[in-house]
Amino acid sequence: MRHGCKVNHLSRTKAHRDAMLSNMASSLILHKRIETTLAKARALRTYVEPLITKSKTDSTNERRVVFSYLQNKEAVTELFREISQKVATRNGGYTRILKTGRRLGDGAEMVMMELVDYNENLLKEAKAPQAKTTRRGRVKKSGEVDAKVETITEDVKVDTVVEAQVESQESPEEKAE
Repeated sequence: MRHGCKVNHLSRTKAHRDAMLSNMASSLILHKRIETTLAKARALRTYVEPLITKSKTDSTNERRVVFSYLQNKEAVTELFREISQKVATRNGGYTRILKTGRRLGDGAEMVMMELVDYNENLLKEAKAPQAKTTRRGRVKKSGEVDAKVETITEDVKVDTVVEAQVESQESPEEKAE
């Protein structure tokens, strides 16, 4: 039984699992997005997020610790230069897992794993929520609705006053009839 065993072994030996996670983490850091299975993505999340947290403090020791996990100079450089600055204000949750369906060969659940701050489509949606517009395409302002109601009521009052004046000033021809 596996009571209390929290590590998903992924049907691999320790050395094979460490090498696979190191390669996947390097690919994720370099390419910002990878496609893999759900089980591997969940295992990778617990592997790469502490490394991203370590990259926030740029010191020689932190670089050596991260290099011992990744074994890739380009990935370490990218992590400490680019990614650490983008995630500096984020307190965790640096990765996102998006399910893409099942693999044809064996039916494994496939996902796309990406770094959160690098998906430009989702960042545009989050930054710029559209303001409500009128049918003419104008953007409504907060006090504009009340002003429109007041002008409409004034227009109605003016129209009724004008109609009353027109009725009271009947032409002499109409009086004769």
